[in-house]
Amino acid sequence: MLKTMTFAITHFCVAFTVAYLLSGSFIVGGAIALVEPAINTVAYFFHERIWDKIKAQPQVDTQSAQIVC
Repeated sequence: MLKTMTFAITHFCVAFTVAYLLSGSFIVGGAIALVEPAINTVAYFFHERIWDKIKAQPQVDTQSAQIVC
C-alpha cells in the first residue's frame, strides 16, 4: 500500500509540474493534476479489459499451422 501511495504522490507531482510549466497557472496545474489521474485510471481499466480479451483468443502458430493455447 505504501508503494501505491508514493506512486500516487509522484504521479500528482509530475502532472502538476508539467501542467504548471505549460500553462503558467497554479490553478490550471492543480486542476489537471487532480483530473488527469482519475481519467487515466478509467482509461487503464478499459485498456486492461481489451488486453484480457486479446490474451483469451487462441494464438495461431504460423510455422506449423497449429493452434497454441
